[in-house]
Amino acid sequence: MVYADGDPHAVWYRLRRTDPVSWRRTGDRPGYWSVTRYADVDRVLRDHRSFTSTRGTFLNVLGRPDPASGRQLAATDPPRHTVMRSPLQQALSIRSTADQEAVIRKQVRAVLVPAAHSGWMDVAALMTGLPVAVLGTVMGLPEADWPQLTRLAMMAVAPHEPRWQLPKGPDATLQRAHRALFAYFQDQAHDRAGNPGSDLMSALLGLQVDGHADPGAVVANCYSLMVGAATWPHAATVALVELAASGRYAQWAARPDLLDPLVEEAFRWASPANHFLRHTTTAVELGGVGLPAGAPVVVWLGSANRDEAVFADPYTFDPTRWPNRHLAFGSGPHNCLGAPLARRMIRVVFEEVFALVADLAPAGEPSHLASNFVAGYGCAPVTVEVRESALAKAGRDG
Repeated sequence: MVYADGDPHAVWYRLRRTDPVSWRRTGDRPGYWSVTRYADVDRVLRDHRSFTSTRGTFLNVLGRPDPASGRQLAATDPPRHTVMRSPLQQALSIRSTADQEAVIRKQVRAVLVPAAHSGWMDVAALMTGLPVAVLGTVMGLPEADWPQLTRLAMMAVAPHEPRWQLPKGPDATLQRAHRALFAYFQDQAHDRAGNPGSDLMSALLGLQVDGHADPGAVVANCYSLMVGAATWPHAATVALVELAASGRYAQWAARPDLLDPLVEEAFRWASPANHFLRHTTTAVELGGVGLPAGAPVVVWLGSANRDEAVFADPYTFDPTRWPNRHLAFGSGPHNCLGAPLARRMIRVVFEEVFALVADLAPAGEPSHLASNFVAGYGCAPVTVEVRESALAKAGRDG
C-alpha cells in the first residue's frame, strides 16, 4: 500500500470492522498479516516476547535478512535493547531537548519568514529540512552536510516519491540512500574515535554492549534516528493544511493555551510513521486469528489512531482532544526515542507560524507523499496572510 495511491482510511475503516487481522499480499512480494485495530496494534508493539523486531521493522525489508538486527535499536529486543537504549534516551530526554529549543526556533524562522512574506508557501517543502537541522545539531554534524543528509533521509523513507527518486527507480533509490547514509555515519564515527566531543555520536561511541564497544551499532542507530526524524515534520504540515482547509486557522492560532493538545492531535491525525513490522516468535492468537510462528505482522498506526473504539469522533481534527492516547510514537519498549524532540519541534513550529501568520488558505490540492512508511504530503501549497505586527517589524528591520 503506497500512500500516494489514495487515502487509505476508507480501507482501514472497512478492515477494522470486518477483517482486523487479515492476510495481505501484493503481486510477487511476500505476504504479511495486516493489523488495523488499536487494541491489536498496541498489543503487537508492547509484546516483544511474541512479536519480535529482530527480523526488521519496515515492509521494505520483508523477506530479506536485516543486517541491523541486534545492532540497531529498532531491530533489537530487550534485554539487549534496554542496555542500548539508555544513553540515547538520556540524550534525547525532555530536559535535554529543552536545550535545543533555541536551535529549533532559529531554523523554523529561517525558512518560515521569507516564505510567509512572499504570500505563498509549500508547507511540505518548507518543513522538510527541519529534522536534519535539529538532529544534526544534537549529533554535532557539520551544517554544510544538512541539505545532502535531508535528501538521503527522504530517499530512504520515500523512494517512490518523484522528487526524491533516482532515474533507476525506487529500489535503486533506497539502496543508494542506505549505502550513502551508512558510509557518512561511518566516517563521522571514525573522526570522533580519536577526538570525541560533547555530541550524541561521541557519547554513543563510548557505549559498551556485551562488554565491548560496537562502532557499527553506533552507525546503525544514527542512521535509524535520522530516518525516523524525517517523519516528524509531517505532523505540523498535515495539521496546518487541515486548519487552512477548515477555515479555522485563525481561531486556533489565537489559542496558545491549546498548544499541547494541538501537538498531540497533530500527531494522531497525521500518524507520520505509517506502519511497523514484527515477526511472531511462536504460534499466537491475535484478534481472534491464529498466527503461525515466524509470521510477518504489519501494524498500521494511522488506522489505530482512527479507531472508533478508542477515539470519539475520530475523523474530526480536534485540537481540544484530551487526553489523546494516540500511537503515533508507537508503544511498549520500542516507543519512539525521539518523541520529546519531535514534540518540541512541532510545538515551536506552531508557535512561530501562529505568531507570524494571521491566516492560511489552501492554494491548491495537496498531494500525498509516495511512501508506505511516511504518511504525509509531498506538496501542500497555501496562501499566507502575514500579521500586521510582523509586517511593521519587517519594515523597521529593513
